[in-house]
Order: sequence, then C-alpha cells, then structure tokens
Amino acid sequence: MKIIKMFKPALLLTLIFYQGTATAYSPEEQEKLCKKPRFTDFNLSEYIAPSNIETPPESEFIIKVSDWADPSTIKLTVKKQPLEFTVQSTSTFHKITAKLPASLNGNFARIDVSAKAVSGCSDKTGWLIKVANP
Repeated sequence: MKIIKMFKPALLLTLIFYQGTATAYSPEEQEKLCKKPRFTDFNLSEYIAPSNIETPPESEFIIKVSDWADPSTIKLTVKKQPLEFTVQSTSTFHKITAKLPASLNGNFARIDVSAKAVSGCSDKTGWLIKVANP
C-alpha cells in the first residue's frame, strides 16, 4: 500500500513535466512555421550602375505577392511616401498594379513593398529605379 502511495505523486510529476516539454516549440521550429510573403515579377528595370537603364516617366508597374499574404496588409511606398495601388487576388497570388507619380521624373527612386502573411510573419523588399525625363 505504501509503495502505491509513493508511486502516484512520482507518476503525476513525470506526466506534468513530459507534457510541458512535448508541446514546447524551439526557436528553430517557430521559424519553420513562419512562412513569409514572397514578392515576384516586378516589371520595371532595376537601376544597376554600369548599364544605367532608365524607366519611362509615369510608368505603370506590377508586383506579384504570394497568396498566403494578407492583401489588407500590403503597403507600397516610393521614396518613403505611400503610393496608390490596386490589388487583384487570384488563388495563387495577389497582383499589385500602380503608376509612378510625375514628381519622380528625372530622379532616382526606391520602390518598397511590404506585407504580412496570414500566419503573422511579415517581409519587405524594394527596387532602385532611375526615372527618365519626359
């Protein structure tokens, strides 16, 4: 009888500690669960020093964002100023369409896009362009 009374608390403690370690996530596992949004198919020419490619003034451009991104969290900026855009969603991606403002003509500009995934992870990227004079 005494052995059973001593065994019950030990068993209870073992089960409590085992359950805590079995359900805990390590930092590496949490990173695996985080699926960041992807940004692809930017259709303007990125500025690279030796080639000096310029973008036509007031060009319309597109960026595709992965479908696991929340479209309501997408932010688009040019020279750190918000830029108006439209979003068309499909089953595989969100297509962002925007137009360069006339104030950028003849200047360098960085286009930045950011979004938050449905799982809560976020990411951002950007491209440097040189806008030609009209």
